[in-house]
Amino acid sequence: MNRELLMLIEAISREKSVEHDVVMGAVESALAQATKKLYQGDVDIRVAIDPETGEHETFRRWLVVPDDAGLQNPDAEEMLMDAQERVPGVQVGEYIEEPVDSVPIGRIGAMAAKQVILQKIRDAERETLLNDFMSRGEKIFTGTVKRMDKGDIIVESGRVEGRLRRGEMIPKENLRSGDRVRAMIMEVDLTLRGAPILLSRSAPEFMIELFRNEVPEIEQGLLEIKSCARDAGSRAKIAVLSHDKRVDPIGTCVGVRGTRVNAVTNELAGERVDIVLWSEDPAQFVIGALAPANVQSIVVDEEKHAMDVVVDEENLAIAIGRGGQNVRLASDLTGWKINIMDAAESAQKEADETSVARQLFMEKLDVDQDIADILIQEGFENLEEVAYVPLQEMLEIEGFDEEIVNELRTRAKDALLTMQIVREQVVGKVDEDLRELPGLNADLIVKLAAGGITTRDDLADLAVDELVELTGQSEDEAKALILKAREHWFAAGDE
Repeated sequence: MNRELLMLIEAISREKSVEHDVVMGAVESALAQATKKLYQGDVDIRVAIDPETGEHETFRRWLVVPDDAGLQNPDAEEMLMDAQERVPGVQVGEYIEEPVDSVPIGRIGAMAAKQVILQKIRDAERETLLNDFMSRGEKIFTGTVKRMDKGDIIVESGRVEGRLRRGEMIPKENLRSGDRVRAMIMEVDLTLRGAPILLSRSAPEFMIELFRNEVPEIEQGLLEIKSCARDAGSRAKIAVLSHDKRVDPIGTCVGVRGTRVNAVTNELAGERVDIVLWSEDPAQFVIGALAPANVQSIVVDEEKHAMDVVVDEENLAIAIGRGGQNVRLASDLTGWKINIMDAAESAQKEADETSVARQLFMEKLDVDQDIADILIQEGFENLEEVAYVPLQEMLEIEGFDEEIVNELRTRAKDALLTMQIVREQVVGKVDEDLRELPGLNADLIVKLAAGGITTRDDLADLAVDELVELTGQSEDEAKALILKAREHWFAAGDE
């Protein structure tokens, strides 16, 4: 049978064009796996085949581990002090071995082992092909539609296959067997059978890479695409920046008579592309991202990372876009939350904010409306600013002397201290499981407690509109928070 084993190895080596040593290693691994089945526990087996005679020896081995580490797997590990009693001079990380009976290999056993060996070789071939493919550094996968697999499309490029999932396709795009396809390589998952390369045609990265191929100036470092937002198959926005004053970023990306941008559009099933000039100024960037709408004014809220954008009636529909597409893409492109409103809505919001600030100052600082209005006109919005803005800045306010300023600052600090004490008392009444809920901060906890919501179940029982009324959050934020609060219900039901 030893001769048959060598013949088997030789045959597989020739058939698969795999080096003799690689096949030998696969056979040794297969024999080791067969031997392990004769033992209970997770033992470690090594098989050594003589390449001349075909004789094989089998060894059981133990890994030497430090004494203080303990045995994680007693069947395949040995502590250093015990190992040195068996093999003097052995060190941590080395193996101690003892010969065991080898599994006899008959004709049937050899054929059975062949399937295991072939699978190992196929896996090795597959990994080699993937490594060769990925070593090229290509980001776009170009291939032919081979077949459908549970709604996914398998794309073949040479001997390598990629998987284009249904959710990563461009909507309404109809791909058939034999069609030429280009897609972005998103990741490689070796655990997937068949096609381990995951592809996408709807990812923003795909559009960026297409522009990189069409616009040589990007590769040369003269231009840079800073960000991209897509509504795949419909519309997209990209933000570009020129590193050379002589190069027009928008015109360069558009190309002569639109050749460059049209090439990208044609590849993406007619997806329209708006090219926006990137700016370090967030407000200017947002204004550009909302094109073609004309912006009247913009108010930036750094704390909430949001902007209120005012447009006239004629531009309101354009700014929002069909189904909110334009403002949504602009928000994704810039990373800012954008609130579109007309002049009347803006004036009403400003009046409401002024009224809230006026009431706060009159109540907490114990001042009349005139003093409160002066503070608002000077840009003060909260008690922290009154308490901690440099003294000199407040002395510059007309009609304010040092005595008035010091009194206002003292009252503001006292009010803040009182509010903090009350806040801590309120938060202390709230259950710990609610306080530790992800997405809740101290301000929200205080608002919930004021509304009688003190436990996680109380929050989970709320309707979205009730939470919006209590906290002033958006409907999406409120919905996410309620779902988070309900997670323990579903977890308990699964157990």
